[in-house]
Amino acid sequence: MPVTRELPTSETADLLELARQLADRELRPRAAEAERAGVYPRELMRTVGRAGLLGLPFPAEYGGGGVNYETYLQVLEELAAGWFTVALSVSVHTLSCFPLVAHGTPEQRKRWLPDMLGGEQLGAFCLSEPNAGSDAAALSARALRDGPDYVVTGTKAWITHAGQADFYTLFVRTEDNAISCLLADAATPGLLPQPTERKMGLTASPTAQVVLDRARVPAERLIGAEGHGLQVALSALHSGRLGIAACAIGVAQAALDYATDYVRHRRQFGRPVIEFQGLSFLLADAATAVEAGRSLYLRAARLRDAGLPYETQAAMAKLFCTDTAMRVTTDAVQLLGGAGYVEDHPVERWMREAKAMQIFEGTNQIQRVIIARSLTGNPA
Repeated sequence: MPVTRELPTSETADLLELARQLADRELRPRAAEAERAGVYPRELMRTVGRAGLLGLPFPAEYGGGGVNYETYLQVLEELAAGWFTVALSVSVHTLSCFPLVAHGTPEQRKRWLPDMLGGEQLGAFCLSEPNAGSDAAALSARALRDGPDYVVTGTKAWITHAGQADFYTLFVRTEDNAISCLLADAATPGLLPQPTERKMGLTASPTAQVVLDRARVPAERLIGAEGHGLQVALSALHSGRLGIAACAIGVAQAALDYATDYVRHRRQFGRPVIEFQGLSFLLADAATAVEAGRSLYLRAARLRDAGLPYETQAAMAKLFCTDTAMRVTTDAVQLLGGAGYVEDHPVERWMREAKAMQIFEGTNQIQRVIIARSLTGNPA
């Protein structure tokens, strides 16, 4: 079902059309086989980067697209409707670049951002650890200063792009037990990606632990002030949650479109099954939820673009949109009946992928904590 949006400029319309064409021609035809084989589309990500889609919300002076977040999120939605693994990669790469863009010095930005935003490189965001998931402040990886370097020891967990990334944005404890942010090159000795996790979905997207075995990261790669890393991480996550919300609506829209088309053509008892009220009401509820989720993430994006507080709205968008994706994809499987449970149709894959959305970038339980605290006047 074509999505109609108010587009502020013809340039934005052209960018969304580019994303749709890329999804139709390059992403959707490859998704099922790559996910079945568990093969990450690294060369396809370079194609996405060369199309200018890996640095969209960042300044043009450093090689970014210079577009607002509202436009960037709509591009993510279009990509996710084609193949979630690719859209997730764009979102994670954007998350990985954010600390340098927002907190780096002018010299650091000039030195590293052009390559990071130019389309060839891929980033990884390394915050979580085996014992520090929702409680990000509990991380234990440590970086001790040794002359011109930090020597980093510890283990990061659930890292998207582990083993594929060209740079790793690390959050570690430094002096006085404070958390700091380091930008590590993938070739850093002692930075050791581990075998990929075996997941129920997103099987083409590599997720693994990263062991830091006395990895030496030059002190010039400290991003922001030492000890300010947790604030850097949390500010990045607020933006990242909007990326996941947009991806969730893209997947939900794809599932809704597929299920609608299927029940229009599937006949039982002498008529198309879409004519049965019980099924058509499922579609009506799904369409309403998708539209509501889209409005919610776009509202948060507009607040962000205007420089206004948006953190609570980002949590609401992440919560609602990912719960919507889970519900809509599950209903899509139900609408297809037995056909929905086999790999011949993509709805079962979308359902497995939707589950992850409720977990990463802060579980939906954490989003409820954020929202509830905002209502009490205690956003800490």
